[in-house]
Amino acid sequence: MENIKYTIALAALMSALSTTQSSAQEPLKGGAGTPIKIGVVTPLSGTYAAVGQPVRWGLELAAEEINAAGGINKRPISLIFEDEEANPSVAVQKAERLFQVEKVDFLTGMVNSGSTLAVGQLAERNGKLASTTVSFADSITGEKCSPNMFRFNARAEQQSYALTSWLGKEKPTAKVFAIGPDYEMGRSSVAAFKAGAERNKIAVVGEVFAPLDSKDYSQYLGQVRAGRPDTIYTSVAGNDTVRLLTQLDEFGILRSASIVGSSGTITSQNIAAVGKAAEGFTTGTAYSPKIDTPENKKFVDAYRAKFKADPDLFAADSYSLVYAYKAAVEKAGSVETDKVRDALRGLSWSTPSGQRTVRAGDNQTLLPMYIVKIKNGQFDIAGSVKADDAIGPDACKRF
Repeated sequence: MENIKYTIALAALMSALSTTQSSAQEPLKGGAGTPIKIGVVTPLSGTYAAVGQPVRWGLELAAEEINAAGGINKRPISLIFEDEEANPSVAVQKAERLFQVEKVDFLTGMVNSGSTLAVGQLAERNGKLASTTVSFADSITGEKCSPNMFRFNARAEQQSYALTSWLGKEKPTAKVFAIGPDYEMGRSSVAAFKAGAERNKIAVVGEVFAPLDSKDYSQYLGQVRAGRPDTIYTSVAGNDTVRLLTQLDEFGILRSASIVGSSGTITSQNIAAVGKAAEGFTTGTAYSPKIDTPENKKFVDAYRAKFKADPDLFAADSYSLVYAYKAAVEKAGSVETDKVRDALRGLSWSTPSGQRTVRAGDNQTLLPMYIVKIKNGQFDIAGSVKADDAIGPDACKRF
């Protein structure tokens, strides 16, 4: 794929950029004007391009704001993009190039949970830090955790705890059928939902897993009908959401069943294509453009002005990540891996959705969760869960 490189910096700072680069093992130690390089491995084509786009926009907006205010310790942020195609093997190749050739100081952007897990291992081998603002699989900060991988978004467990708590109160007799994509994230999110459902005494009557980028879901809909559910849970995303919900509607299943799902299933990027099948969709999520805080209003206004669209959780979490990294580098006084890692662990900072904290034991971010329901094409907030109440126990044993 063509290397997509995008550099954001003030014109005044650009004239002072140094061409000095470090080795793979030693971070840049340049002074004012030397760019801090952030590599971004995210899907810019294929099924998950609709997820990669807001990731890119959120990162770009934050970098632009920070650079306009003087950068990080007087150094501008340089974003370098690579297309992972939501494919773990491609993600590893692209991440390796960013670490070894571009000499990035930090890496982010992965959407596919398999990509995130693989890049986490690669980051360790390169002595660098990486993060995700999208991947949901609990294992990323659980049994497959890495000391060099940080997650700045809600994992599947956090989303499912919020969603099933709401569902247990609003629809205590619900009969749910789960449909997930057949890879790490899909199976992890369905497992997390089932665990939350059991806690809240919600019946799960069946589950199926379809390959990523499925074009025809009709082969699974007979199993769905056989379960006689009144609720469908799904964790598909991107273009798969459009196809699944459209077909559920065409086959008449949505006439008797409501839709709930993971926070990345319906976003501002695909809601128009989903159309009327999106109405009533409910999720547990860490973000809505309707969060009523000064920080969020400022973010939404800036995002709309620049991109002519509403931000979704992927954009908001990616935007928030850059400010977390800025705070960590300033605290560490360096971009050196060990120092920034220590600064990130336990870090608290303000975001458009509220105060967030990186839990030191597993590099998982604690963040407030919201119940968001689509009404008349709008992402309305129907409830909330405090950050401490939504997070499960630390399951990381490696550090």
